[in-house]
Amino acid sequence: MLYGCYWEVMKFYYFSILSPFDLFLMRTSFTLFILAACFYLLYGQQSEKLELIDVFELKYVSDPQISPDGSKIAYVRNFKDIMKDKNLSNIWVVDFDGKNHQPVTSGNQNDLSPVWSPDGTRIIYRSNKDGSSQLYLYWLSNGAEVKISHFTEPPSNVSWSPSGKYIAFTMFVPEAPSSLIQLPAKPRGAVWSNPPVYIEDLKFRSDGSGYTKPGNNHIFIMSSEGGSARQVSKGENSFGAPIWGHDESSLFFSANLHEDRNMEPGNSEIYKIDIASGEITALTSRKGPDSSPVLSHDGKWIAYSGYDEEYHGYQVRKLYIMRSNGTDHREVTTTLDRDVSSFAWLADHQSLLIQYDDRGNTVLARVNVTGQTSILAKDLGGLALGRPYSGATFSASSTGHYAYTYGPASHPSDLSSGKDGKNNRLTALNSDLFSYKIPGKVEELWWKSSFDQRDIQGWICYPPNFKPEKKYPMILEIHGGPFANYGNRYSAEIQLFAAAGYVVLYTNPRGSTSYGKEFGNLIHHNYPSEDYDDMMSGVDALIDKGFIDEDNLFITGGSGGGVLTAWTISKTNRFRAAVVAKPVINWFSFVLYADNPAFFYRYWFPGFPWDHLDHYMSRSPIYHVASVSTPTMLLTGEEDYRTPIAESEQYYTALKLKGVDAALVRVQGASHGIADTPSNLIAKVAYILGWFEKYKVK
Repeated sequence: MLYGCYWEVMKFYYFSILSPFDLFLMRTSFTLFILAACFYLLYGQQSEKLELIDVFELKYVSDPQISPDGSKIAYVRNFKDIMKDKNLSNIWVVDFDGKNHQPVTSGNQNDLSPVWSPDGTRIIYRSNKDGSSQLYLYWLSNGAEVKISHFTEPPSNVSWSPSGKYIAFTMFVPEAPSSLIQLPAKPRGAVWSNPPVYIEDLKFRSDGSGYTKPGNNHIFIMSSEGGSARQVSKGENSFGAPIWGHDESSLFFSANLHEDRNMEPGNSEIYKIDIASGEITALTSRKGPDSSPVLSHDGKWIAYSGYDEEYHGYQVRKLYIMRSNGTDHREVTTTLDRDVSSFAWLADHQSLLIQYDDRGNTVLARVNVTGQTSILAKDLGGLALGRPYSGATFSASSTGHYAYTYGPASHPSDLSSGKDGKNNRLTALNSDLFSYKIPGKVEELWWKSSFDQRDIQGWICYPPNFKPEKKYPMILEIHGGPFANYGNRYSAEIQLFAAAGYVVLYTNPRGSTSYGKEFGNLIHHNYPSEDYDDMMSGVDALIDKGFIDEDNLFITGGSGGGVLTAWTISKTNRFRAAVVAKPVINWFSFVLYADNPAFFYRYWFPGFPWDHLDHYMSRSPIYHVASVSTPTMLLTGEEDYRTPIAESEQYYTALKLKGVDAALVRVQGASHGIADTPSNLIAKVAYILGWFEKYKVK
């Protein structure tokens, strides 16, 4: 066959009118080319199944921003750099109907957060193209661009003034570190150790950013064409994203400016700040979070989200409106038992577009101020990429046109647009990859929990070319949170498991969001617990379908899913092996060591750990380790401050002392977002599959 491939091509040259020397050169070079091509066709064809290296090929849309008149959409196009192991992004613009699709930026950089000017002629965005994150102004008419900021700290949360003359934004303002002592000055040329760091704050580090630098986020304004930035807010507080008042004399924002903000981190309010004087007026006052203010187009109303504080692990975030002077507060979504995650006013000032999760699906809906709701679009999402979490973004113009991230289980998020429920998918960023890669089919599954016969939802991902008469190994993959939800969304990790020949079950046990307040709080001060029964009933329902090899059941999960994985293997030995990713193992140590202590002890437990020792320990997987015999791998980032790696090390050591087969994988440089770089996502999946293959019954 190889010879035939070579000869058919070479016959062309024997009938060409060429000099002997030309013929010799072309024959030689082309022979090498054809030999290489034929070798590839015979032995190097690309697999039709998704492979680990394909992670670098995945692209997705985020942050679609529709122009004020609804005619154009700017969006962030996300891609990966295989040589530098980075997630990168550029900004593109497309007409509402999908025409005139073209880049605003290009290059191996991060261009983010496009914001339209009020007249739709310009876009401000953030970019690190020059080495630091700065603001750039782009003109659509001629493609001209100018860098309008040169700050030492990165600006964010840009808002245009109604006239388009000014912008407001937030930026970190460093402060001098405090210290209890004054050390003597070191002699000229002396080399001393770095001085100790003195800490007095309750919250002194954050996952993903490390130990907190002294300072706060403040609000600034400046000309939209650049120039000197004026700091508007002052004090020892951090201020949220600003929006302009209708007359450009004031700004609205959300923040927690209360004296007890360190112990009550969720008690934020909506404020108004006068630009000239800096005077701040609170427009809300209830106990609980009030956030994300959005001004109506006539400047008379503010929409915002929040809830009355009950100190429950899960509380439904409602939509409210009030007059822009802080009077006439009203709850809008009175009958919607779902979290409203984002919203936008329409021009009639009597209705808004809202986004929320419902039974593992993210929807876009229209709601009027009396609470009547109608769904406009489903399957928003596809932003998580690694696992099938909720997460989507949309924007709307006053005309009722909208743009959103569209992400069902078949592909990462693409761009869609619509009006009045008539929607149109505008991009297919992964069509080249998926033209020859066969994805695993995803199918919804419902079952009854063995604990209380409650309906529980999950999804099955089948291996490509699935044959129901065969027997397949199974992976139960558990989401974190625990107050979060999986759904019919694309997941590279799930698809890679399926491509390796596993049937994957992922579920939303009790405590998951998108099912309402009562379902979410079934694990309030009761986690982990009967969520175990929900998941095992799901495994049984899948086995009843007849194509699962019961000798090859495996289990894994991250964060809250790591908790439930460790909890499950202390309750049953039905799984051949387990991978416990970035877990909490000891709740006592966790609430005193994680990055948000004022939150965890108050919302997830009845009080301080020393006052409720039995409660804390009875929920801790380390307390039940004597019952574990399942071979277990621990996998955690070394710089994880949400579920610190000390939790994994405790469990690993306990398993080793007990004689259980165990391994510990320390992901270098990684925080709680353990798969935030492409290579770490690949490594995570590879280690999980490698551990399962080690213990699979052949």
